[in-house]
Amino acid sequence: MKSAITKKRAVIAALLCLLASAQASAKEIVVAQVAAFTGAQAGSGKAIRSGINLYLNHVNRNGGINGDRIRLVAYDDGYKAEETVRLVKEVLVKDAPLAFIGVLGTANNEAIIKDGILARANVPLVGAISGASTMLGAPNIYVTKASYGDEVRRLFEILSLIGINRVAVVYQDDGFGKDIVTGAERAAPVTRVNLVVKVPYERNTTNVKPAVEAVLKSDAQVIYLGAVTSAAVEFIKQYRKGGGTAQVYGVSVIDINGMKKGLNPEELAGYGFGVLWPLTTSRTLPMTREYQQLAKEAKDPDLAERSMEGYIAAKVLVQGLRQTRSSPAALSKAVGGMKGVDIGGFLIDFTRPKQTGSQYVDFAIVNKTGSILQ
Repeated sequence: MKSAITKKRAVIAALLCLLASAQASAKEIVVAQVAAFTGAQAGSGKAIRSGINLYLNHVNRNGGINGDRIRLVAYDDGYKAEETVRLVKEVLVKDAPLAFIGVLGTANNEAIIKDGILARANVPLVGAISGASTMLGAPNIYVTKASYGDEVRRLFEILSLIGINRVAVVYQDDGFGKDIVTGAERAAPVTRVNLVVKVPYERNTTNVKPAVEAVLKSDAQVIYLGAVTSAAVEFIKQYRKGGGTAQVYGVSVIDINGMKKGLNPEELAGYGFGVLWPLTTSRTLPMTREYQQLAKEAKDPDLAERSMEGYIAAKVLVQGLRQTRSSPAALSKAVGGMKGVDIGGFLIDFTRPKQTGSQYVDFAIVNKTGSILQ
């Protein structure tokens, strides 16, 4: 009897040693996000971070990457480009991440590219949150959605088909907004759309009164907002109060959840917006059904429509990590070589020159009851 007990204890001890050995050999994969968690884009930053965490936590619960767990470290840049660059440099030394993910804002990503820090360190940024043309071909920068140029061109094609040809463009006065204007100017002659007004508002503010006044004086049938959420909310409020009746379309980066919070149903009714990733309520793709199940279990209050953008970036990153974790440079090469990769009904391809990783462009509209129709 004692012999059997002794053997059993020996087996248990051996198993515990094996487990301890496996835990000791398992590595932690650090990935970093620098984005706005305060300021004008705080809602978007938090939503995208939650989407990233939603998928990474799912991967960790299911064994990580061959036993290696992924840890996301996140830092707040307040949507300030100079702070983004400072934090990226600091994080590279402090946390030595294998990759960055979900850096938010065109000006913020442009500042990183201009500084060249990621190119020098040869560390990839997967899911840069910008569809600007300045992202195309930038070393180590991988955009997982269609470009703003693709988005505005497709909208103008649709408007032209239904006989609408007078469009006003309101845009944030920075690289993000100017890229949208450039896309609109290129698409307008081909689609026979007339840009009746092109008017900016100051970055990181909601000072849209001059823009509202300019648009109210025009004969625009449609207003296209190349804006962030807080400015878009303020513009619609002032425009409707001033008697404006044109339909408003917003660029895809405007958070529909933030719009619902900031506007009453009457102000929001008829608002259309670009969709460069599947809506979180869609049941048509395996990816969205997976997202919905995980979101239901997570019960994270920061999850919103833009969380899908972070979720997609995380899926792409994990796809790369499953190929290699040997170094940031090897990971960047693996991500950059993705061609026609299916991440659940959503295709990613970084091998096409002068194009972003996805060509998915759709539109949705809010009806009088607040429901989103696509």
